[in-house]
Amino acid sequence: MDSSFPLESPSMSRRQFLNFLTGSAVAVTVGSALYVYGQVFVPPQEVSDTGGTLAKDKNGTPIPASQILAEPPGTRALVAGIAGEPTYLTVTDNQVLDSVGIVNDCTHLGCTFPWNPFDKQFQCPCHGSRFAADGTVERGPANRPLKLVHVNVQGDAIWLYPWTENDPRTGKTPWWV
Repeated sequence: MDSSFPLESPSMSRRQFLNFLTGSAVAVTVGSALYVYGQVFVPPQEVSDTGGTLAKDKNGTPIPASQILAEPPGTRALVAGIAGEPTYLTVTDNQVLDSVGIVNDCTHLGCTFPWNPFDKQFQCPCHGSRFAADGTVERGPANRPLKLVHVNVQGDAIWLYPWTENDPRTGKTPWWV
């Protein structure tokens, strides 16, 4: 019995070469299809490690803070916030964003509503509820204040975080927690 190893490696046969080419072509095709699937059907990561969500416009594009801060003080900008909920952000007199955002969902039946700058209140057109600038109920049929979120600007990004501590308007645990 010969215990020596051959010094030459056997060459690849024609069948092995064609199998290698076929496998490579299938791998490239499947990899390309999975990449396209991931880009089209898998939503981008929009929640940070700390639970924040980027404020976005109606098309899902993140809104730079500089765009909202270019508006005059007292302006209320409507953005897509946590879980896509429409949220009002306010430019303060110091030309910074207020640290509290107000979710634009009427607590009566969930309607969305505009900010009326002349009356300085949120006015629900569906059933006539009126909310003060801080989201407290001024006139029903809504019987709960509007939901709040924390607003944090980091660089030019606007991050929104869930409000889980006591509601500063009532001093109690918020109804949405």
